[in-house]
Amino acid sequence: MKEKIKLSGVPETMLQTIYARAKESGGRGTIHDTKAEEIVGKLDYDFTLAEKDTAMHSGVIARTIVLDRLTKAWLSAHPGAVVVSIACGLDTRCYRMKGFCHWYNLDLPETMAVREKLLPESGTISQIAMSAMDDWGGEIKEQNAPVLVVIEGLTMYLSEADVQRIFAVIAKRFCQATVFVETMNPMVVKRFKEKSIDANNAKFTWGVKNGEALAELLPDFRFVEEHSLCEGMAVFAPVYKALDKLSIVRNISNKLIVLEKV
Repeated sequence: MKEKIKLSGVPETMLQTIYARAKESGGRGTIHDTKAEEIVGKLDYDFTLAEKDTAMHSGVIARTIVLDRLTKAWLSAHPGAVVVSIACGLDTRCYRMKGFCHWYNLDLPETMAVREKLLPESGTISQIAMSAMDDWGGEIKEQNAPVLVVIEGLTMYLSEADVQRIFAVIAKRFCQATVFVETMNPMVVKRFKEKSIDANNAKFTWGVKNGEALAELLPDFRFVEEHSLCEGMAVFAPVYKALDKLSIVRNISNKLIVLEKV
């Protein structure tokens, strides 16, 4: 019997994103996400809007490609690290990565109740049912391991103060930490809508121009580098290799920004 899921607002967007990954994994195959395929196969949910939303699909797959590459490289350089995936939803990256000592998936209680049902996790993978703005640092048991925090698909639904609060929690808990955070350009926030996301009453509310501008808002962090989602798009649409060289395209593309605690 299939699992009927009832969610609304931002938490419901996780069903759209896991569908995009499952469809890509079982179709074109630029990513391989067997966990996503398995979960979508268990759900009683109308994915009609997600099926038609090519912009959402392309964006999800592009950021998955880039973040998987960045995370894999970081873990190779920091064996035995702790990873905290903020606003994880039904993200399955922890099943595609190796080399960590503990992976924490964090999201709102109503979201984690769904994750617990579909992805019961234990051992080196833990679940934290809290808001990203809560003081969740005490839930991280390891003291001296290198730490990576991944914030994917969240900041565009928040306010500047919310984003600063998340980074304050990270800064308070960890002496050293690397953060991969996805951001949206302010102009895109105002003008762009994804049909399947908008239908869930999840509205884009905040953006930042680039990694340097973000670091200016976060006194405890320094900007390291940033990656355009065009890098991921180029894997399945080669024209983006050329488009990524155009500053106007890079500027409006979502960014994956790398920051380090100072």
